[in-house]
Amino acid sequence: MGSELSTVLQLFMRSLETGSVYALAALGIVIVFRTSFVMHFAQGSMGMFSTFAVAYLLARLHIPLVTATLAGVLVAIVMGFLVDLLVVRRMRKASNVAKEIVTLGLIMIFLGLAPILFGSDPLLLPKFLNTGDILIGNAAISYNAILNIVMGLAITAVLFYVLQKTKMGLAVRTTASNEDTARLMGVPTRQVTLVAWALAGVLGLLSGVMIAPATTVTVSLMNPVQVNALFACVLGGFQTFYGPVLGAYIIGIVNNFLIYYVSSTWGGQIMYLLILIFLIIRPNGIVGKKLIKKV
Repeated sequence: MGSELSTVLQLFMRSLETGSVYALAALGIVIVFRTSFVMHFAQGSMGMFSTFAVAYLLARLHIPLVTATLAGVLVAIVMGFLVDLLVVRRMRKASNVAKEIVTLGLIMIFLGLAPILFGSDPLLLPKFLNTGDILIGNAAISYNAILNIVMGLAITAVLFYVLQKTKMGLAVRTTASNEDTARLMGVPTRQVTLVAWALAGVLGLLSGVMIAPATTVTVSLMNPVQVNALFACVLGGFQTFYGPVLGAYIIGIVNNFLIYYVSSTWGGQIMYLLILIFLIIRPNGIVGKKLIKKV
């Protein structure tokens, strides 16, 4: 009984760590969607690119991981600014489908640029805390896993506070509600979208830095994160900022438990099937609401 309980606890903590990675990426996607009205399919590839920059600086300059990560944050911010200024703003009058195709095109750009700038060889990125475990009951949880969980929860909590309690958050929520009305009310919507894309870039970087130690830094690093983050947005609902985060943690927990207790091969596919069934019953997601247009 004690062994089974420790297994469940370890799975749950591991799921929270995985969910934190998905939650940060999903939050970046939904912030861009609510402010720029663009489905951000390139969130994963942008996160991969900035994570590659961190690993490259670490390998070439041998600087501390924290310093390399801060440099990666600057790369992510500049990248978000450039995407908004040079691409998104020029597409304002385009259809939604055209905007989504453009973000798909951004994936190809970053997939091409990464090996050109950083090389095609896989790079290693260490954990922030390489050693040490904490015992919770009979379950051993690494310090780095605890750090990732705390970082994910803390960042989302801070962002929710900013969105609900600050003037910047009010500007974001007003823009998300109706961009034209927000502009008439004096909200600097251009600056809001600029910040949104930069913030999405930083969130993508943090997701990449958190997941990279479990594998190697390659162009495919963020593929599963992008897929599950999009599923999290659909599952939680695009109408709120917290819905996708909730969906991300649910996916992280359900996926790991299905893989361990049901099938290591088909656990992920079973989870996607369950999400599909849920969306058939509730198309707008867990906390999403049906949009009613007055004519």
